Amino acid sequence: MNMPIAWLTLRQLLGAKRTLLLVAAALLPITLAIVFRLTDPDVEPARFIAQTLLGRLVVGTMLPLAALVVGTAALGSEIEDGTAVYLLSKPLPRRVILLPKLAVCAGLTLAMMLVVTVVAGAIAAGGEEDGAAVILGFAVAVAAGSVVYSALFVLLSVYTTRAFISGLIYVFLWEQVVTRIFTGTRILSVRQYTIAVADGVAHVSSSVFDGNLDTWKAVVMMVVVTIAATYFAIRRLERFEIGETA
Repeated sequence: MNMPIAWLTLRQLLGAKRTLLLVAAALLPITLAIVFRLTDPDVEPARFIAQTLLGRLVVGTMLPLAALVVGTAALGSEIEDGTAVYLLSKPLPRRVILLPKLAVCAGLTLAMMLVVTVVAGAIAAGGEEDGAAVILGFAVAVAAGSVVYSALFVLLSVYTTRAFISGLIYVFLWEQVVTRIFTGTRILSVRQYTIAVADGVAHVSSSVFDGNLDTWKAVVMMVVVTIAATYFAIRRLERFEIGETA
């Protein structure tokens, strides 16, 4: 991996206002977990963690948004403002440019969401055994989901200048609405893949948590989507001409 490109991308992303807002937003699940413990509601902690705290809030909303913000900024912002010309004009294979940026996007997304998952989950679980299993399942799932979402949104950023809007449509319209109405479309949802992996790793009672897809089918789809998105992003960059916008 080209480390200079990776370090440059990391510095750019860490200095972006949108990234700083994401860090601030990460306090929301932690705050919700604290409120849950203080109010002591008549809800099983593991069920609350799996279905509400991590299933809906972290995986359903924060993970894709974090990957969207980071993934569309890593290369898409450079293409939009014209600074990508300095990088793309260098005699480097396009994979040498794209892969470090993708790795940084996935790593940064994972770092933020993993901390949120473990800290918020641990607070809400209060030492409950099933709660710990659910946290482990979602930690593994968030790691896998960060890679898939990052690859998907980096791909969008090199194909369109409206990558952020397109990503929002995918996250909120497709994953939050369409896949809930038409169950057959869940096979095309990264959120469903992530939840299925969490379910498979946690291995708790279906009354606590139950993924909608077979775990191994979800894993295969994650691999396929990641490889395909990365391949087509590299191909797009190979055909990209200096002075062109996405």
